[in-house]
Amino acid sequence: MLDKIDLNFSQSGLLALNITLAFIMFGVALDLNLTHFKKLANKPKPLVIGVISQFLLLPAITFFLIRLLDLSTAVALGMLLVASCPGGNISNFVSHLAKGNTALSISLTATATLLAIFMTPLNFAFWGKLYAKSSPLLRPIEIDPIQMFQTVFILLGLPLIAGIIFSQKFPKLTKRILKPIKIFSIIAFMGFVVVALANNFGYFLRYIHLIAILVLAHNAIALLTGFTAASVTGLSRTDRRSITIETGIQNSGLALVLIFNPKIFPVHLDIGGMAFIAAWWGVWHIISGLIISALWSRKSLKN
Repeated sequence: MLDKIDLNFSQSGLLALNITLAFIMFGVALDLNLTHFKKLANKPKPLVIGVISQFLLLPAITFFLIRLLDLSTAVALGMLLVASCPGGNISNFVSHLAKGNTALSISLTATATLLAIFMTPLNFAFWGKLYAKSSPLLRPIEIDPIQMFQTVFILLGLPLIAGIIFSQKFPKLTKRILKPIKIFSIIAFMGFVVVALANNFGYFLRYIHLIAILVLAHNAIALLTGFTAASVTGLSRTDRRSITIETGIQNSGLALVLIFNPKIFPVHLDIGGMAFIAAWWGVWHIISGLIISALWSRKSLKN
């Protein structure tokens, strides 16, 4: 029933989301420093574990979760798409609050965002088609990886390049505007999600109890995936905290943009469930991130 919902989402709304996401990625790029990468180049283990957790473990675990729950096609694909996206725009802020390794968090966000240009389309195409073929009752959904790559590159790649060039050319100005841009980007994204939910408030009230439970469980599994991967590989507590947060906070804004792109998901497809999953992720992962950072900020970092 969720799949067939026709959400109230205009082209102007999609354009606003595109601009917001591009602005967020530009802000992330402003915070990049070559010294972050140089330090991790000498000791790349935490970065590698973080990438594996985000792009290999989380999509695979999500796939087995949706198979276990036997969800509808759109809801299942919504969860897979969110799991295929890179870390969210507030992960660095949350990692800092949680007394994690902020340099690792920034490096992971940058690396994952760059890799997402390739990995998000590939992961979603692979697991999505595998899921669609797993039951004769499910219609195979053709995903155009080239179109998705183009979209992800425009939304992530170009703003990152622009942000890096800007920070190199105007370092003093970058320092002054960095914090306001981060704050504004979080507010802007939250504002977009709130407006989108308000425009579909009837559907929201009717189905939120179903979506909230799924997103809560999925987000908890994502956080646990990151924490487990970092723990079993013997990383420090600060690294564990950052990898946990990077895996548990996903770029749901990117997921929404892809969902409402008619060249990727034609209008005749039932995408209501996908959109609901991605939109509520955008709200819940901020709440869960702030909760976990509040708890960890009070705990000792001694191993």
